[in-house]
Amino acid sequence: MEQAAVKKEKRFRINYQWIVKNIPFFLFLSVLAVIYIYNGHYSDKIIKDINRTNRELKEMQFEYKTLKSELMFRSKQSELAKAVEPLGLKELVAPPVVLKDSLAN
Repeated sequence: MEQAAVKKEKRFRINYQWIVKNIPFFLFLSVLAVIYIYNGHYSDKIIKDINRTNRELKEMQFEYKTLKSELMFRSKQSELAKAVEPLGLKELVAPPVVLKDSLAN
């Protein structure tokens, strides 16, 4: 009976000593686990930021194309004539006359 108790106590002591001896390794594993979890959350955040930026970029591209086509439409000669008509400006019917300076020759 006593031998069994001594063996059990010895076995427990060995396990306790082994645990105490390996505490730095367990702490190292804990730090690695925390870093691993942080890395996962950080990568999720980066992916969300990239997706948001891509959405904003697409919206800006659509806005650019819309404004560009609107500018092309408004800068047509017929549209410009319609836009300045209320100001009293009219389109020329006759070609412009070139004036020459006779004193320069």
